[in-house]
Amino acid sequence: MSISTSVRRAGVALVASALAASLVAVGTPAEAVSPTSPAGRGATWLANQLNAKGLIHNRQYAFNDYGLTADTVLALDSIGGHQRDVRRARKALARHVAAYTGKKTDRYAGATAKLAVVAQETGGGARHFGGYNLVARLGRLVATDAPIAGRIEDRSSYGDLANTIGQIFAVRALLRAGHPAARSALRFLLEQQCNRGFLRLEFNSDKTATQQGCTGSSPADTDVTALAVVELAPVAAGHGALRHALRDATRWLKRQQRSNGSLGGGVSTPAANANSTGLAGSAFRAEGRCGAARAAARWVAKLQITGNVSGTPLAGERGAIAYDRTALRTARQDGIDKTARDQWRRAGAQAAPALVALSRCGS
Repeated sequence: MSISTSVRRAGVALVASALAASLVAVGTPAEAVSPTSPAGRGATWLANQLNAKGLIHNRQYAFNDYGLTADTVLALDSIGGHQRDVRRARKALARHVAAYTGKKTDRYAGATAKLAVVAQETGGGARHFGGYNLVARLGRLVATDAPIAGRIEDRSSYGDLANTIGQIFAVRALLRAGHPAARSALRFLLEQQCNRGFLRLEFNSDKTATQQGCTGSSPADTDVTALAVVELAPVAAGHGALRHALRDATRWLKRQQRSNGSLGGGVSTPAANANSTGLAGSAFRAEGRCGAARAAARWVAKLQITGNVSGTPLAGERGAIAYDRTALRTARQDGIDKTARDQWRRAGAQAAPALVALSRCGS
């Protein structure tokens, strides 16, 4: 299942607050890539998706998409060169912490974890973000009793929709903060990795079951596996089990890469797509697999809008990245309207950072 679709179950109950998978910088670059490079063009297009308030606004369904705003912030921070836009969007998110992570008695673990990572990685301070201590709030959403000790949990009237996506962000945030719950959260995450190296998306729905980890019937998920590598490689030093898990995950991803550099997603999105290929490309770069990273980036680059598009249906869209070839063909004929723009934004946030490998890898 591609994160572009599965992400709607990453910890936010309301459709209007759906989470998208996102990238954190694969090591903050010493300097931004060229603004005229594929990654630079992609970043500029993403920055232009922010409205005057610094948020991604979904015009089709008329709501501010805080999760996708966070994805965009992290992608821009990863590529570099748009720190003013990063700060503007971060400040906007700080004004909407409760709307995104849960109001009153509702608490969404995945959203809280992702926002904590945004704060940590962009200079917002996760313990003092918009008047909230996101680290403490996240720590309270980590289960302490067996058999689910370490598992993140939503506490809301909509039920518990937390999954491995949110767990990855939680481990990243808690390790970075040195929180006591970090080790148990990490242990639970590692249980979601299957013997072949991939990570599954969904937790066991039975919280009383002895078996809370991967089983022989757990479906593989390319996007979740790649996300784990991207997010956790920067915080893996000193954690031998995590380093070993990330190596296994990267090897599994490499086995899924096709000869043209592309990868498909999970069971519902097996065809090659920019989201899955972009995430995997960034994972390869994070682990120093530059050949695989560049192959993925070259495939993604073929889905990017380039050249002089003035006077065409794609005027003003240079740098945007299509989900797949079908989406690109449709956009060339009809442009990117409000019904299609959400998919393009998600593809860009996940795929644009992978294009950095075309000019720089291993740095």
